[in-house]
Amino acid sequence: METAIVPVTMPDTPITLTENGEPLSSEVQPNKRKRKKSIVWDYFTEEIVGDGCVRAFCNQCKKSFAYITGTKVAGTSHLKRHIALGICPVSRERNQLIPDPKTGNTIDQPRKRQRTTHRIENIPFNQENCNHEIAKMIIMHEYPLHIVEHSGFIDFVRTLQPQFNMVSFNTIQGDCVSLYLKEKQRLLNFINEIPGRVSLTMDFWISNQTVGYVFLRGQFIDTEWNLHRCLLNVVTVPSPDSDSALQQAVVSCLSDWYLENRLFTLTLDQSFSNENMNESLRALFSVRYPYVLHGQLLIGNCFARVISLLAQEALWVVGETVKKIRESVKFVKTSDTHEETFFHLKEKLKEPSLKEIFIDDQTKWNTTYDMLVAACELKQVFLFLETSIPDYNIAPSMDDWKQIEILCTYLKLFFDAVSILTAQTYPTANAFYHEVSKVQLELTHASMSNDPFISSLTKPLKEKFDRYWSDCFLVLAIAVVMDPRFKMKLVEFSFSRIYGDDAGMWVKIVDDGIHELYLEYTTQEVHPPETFVEERNERSIPEENGSIIPRNGPPEDGYLQGHPEEGYLKEGACQEVACLEMPHQEVPSQDPLISIGDGLSDFDVYISEMGDNHQMKSELDQYLEESLLPREQDFNILSWWKLNKTKYPILWKMASDILSIPFSTVSPDSVFDTERKKMDNYHSSLLPVTLEALICAKDWLQYGGISQSCMQ
Repeated sequence: METAIVPVTMPDTPITLTENGEPLSSEVQPNKRKRKKSIVWDYFTEEIVGDGCVRAFCNQCKKSFAYITGTKVAGTSHLKRHIALGICPVSRERNQLIPDPKTGNTIDQPRKRQRTTHRIENIPFNQENCNHEIAKMIIMHEYPLHIVEHSGFIDFVRTLQPQFNMVSFNTIQGDCVSLYLKEKQRLLNFINEIPGRVSLTMDFWISNQTVGYVFLRGQFIDTEWNLHRCLLNVVTVPSPDSDSALQQAVVSCLSDWYLENRLFTLTLDQSFSNENMNESLRALFSVRYPYVLHGQLLIGNCFARVISLLAQEALWVVGETVKKIRESVKFVKTSDTHEETFFHLKEKLKEPSLKEIFIDDQTKWNTTYDMLVAACELKQVFLFLETSIPDYNIAPSMDDWKQIEILCTYLKLFFDAVSILTAQTYPTANAFYHEVSKVQLELTHASMSNDPFISSLTKPLKEKFDRYWSDCFLVLAIAVVMDPRFKMKLVEFSFSRIYGDDAGMWVKIVDDGIHELYLEYTTQEVHPPETFVEERNERSIPEENGSIIPRNGPPEDGYLQGHPEEGYLKEGACQEVACLEMPHQEVPSQDPLISIGDGLSDFDVYISEMGDNHQMKSELDQYLEESLLPREQDFNILSWWKLNKTKYPILWKMASDILSIPFSTVSPDSVFDTERKKMDNYHSSLLPVTLEALICAKDWLQYGGISQSCMQ
């Protein structure tokens, strides 16, 4: 039996909803009739179909929809969709047949009431701005330049804005390079204003075309004592194996950014360099940039790469056992039945672990570590799985699990050490000493273990890490000395645990090294190096990158040679400072008597001067003798040095350079990589200038760390 449809006779007082969506009672209904504001009532009619039930009927197709049932109100969203989305068959048919008289296009949505709000049609179309945004989109999201020639993209853009004239490949390539040059000039102006020096890192990418790519990043502290790390150049190297390849890339970068006299340190990944390349760089710095440490700029190794190599070797030592764990995890995760059985066993055994097993990505060693940790916590489940699934015959033994647990202990040590590189903000140089010295101490201790498995696992690791420690311990120690919470005390404490009875000798190397460096900064205050201030104020980006011809003159006397343990400390700087302190020579007076008054006035001056001389201490000695600051978790070392500029005017400059030394060459997303970065075929096919523009501009716009407010 069909329900009779009774037309609604609307009362003078319409239904009004409370805050809970229920209609008000008749006693509280307002007397004034309110007009419905929704546009849907141009297309629908309310009709009562039963006691307390009101439905909305489409005026065109006559289909009914729920509106009010008792105290519940359905709203109007579903009514709008019926018309706006073309669900109504009658409305859809009419829209296809009747064109819009203004545009000529068919009407695909209901007419809207005129409102007094700002209309988007009033915004003028700007082709140049659109071109800029497309170039920025391509850079930020690494879309191919050919996207402007893709028919789907062209149709999409024309639908959004019919007035837009799609640009060609050459045009958008030029727009991307122009955006890059504009951002480069802003960054160049910003770097030109920083008070200190710039340290560089060098990373190397390979390609299928046997062409190499050198990534050069700069790290520095600005005038507000904020640490910045940004990509400066991507240099295409046709012959990566050439001994001069890296030198040419560095020279090109220094010339490009006018850093010839402002370079402080260079950190590179020695896994892609050889001794000839390193010596070539050392010779370049000694001759060209002799202002800090007599030109012996510090060339270290990438901390992340070193730790990654240690982790890979540790995994290789127990490779067969790791393979068993991986195959066991695959057995469970690649079958719904096996995974369900594994889950039921876990519930039955009441395993407290909240970790879920997963298959690792072997290009990221931290995922292998996480897989092993999760598997170890669920080893009892794996042991019982063999009795539940007959096909499972690769269960690791208890000895295997014990080896994996020991392995995870040292993988955790490595993981924690490099985790500081994955933080949102890059750490200052002082943060690395504790992590590196902790690894050195633990490997030294483990290599002497009575457990044959532990000693055999860690001895090769210690031998490799010893080379990194011997190359970098001095720089690491000097950096932590600039932390007022530790100074020399942490060096003395950690060296006593690492070197035992020989600690005093190594502590002296650090103490002499930081005093040597301080004397050089003192010397620069008296005889500063050429800075080309006037020239730098007029700098602009050249159209073509030039090169610098090295000077043929000999290096300055006294510059350092060899590694820190091979006669690192020289007395050249001390002698230079001593030469500046010329002894006072009295000029013979024409007076017959040399005494004034009672002859004791000069004695008072003499005592005063002698007392002052005894009390005179260098800024460095004064800083080192002062009490340590409390070791607070939220301590900001950059803010502390910013506030103490007046107290330590020379140490302030020294701290600015030292704290910005980078110890890793890779980006945060590559810290755990087990393979060298490889340029894809698309980017390899681009012109070198275009490739550099796309990669550098993305870093500056998204990852560079130089905020827009800083560069304005």
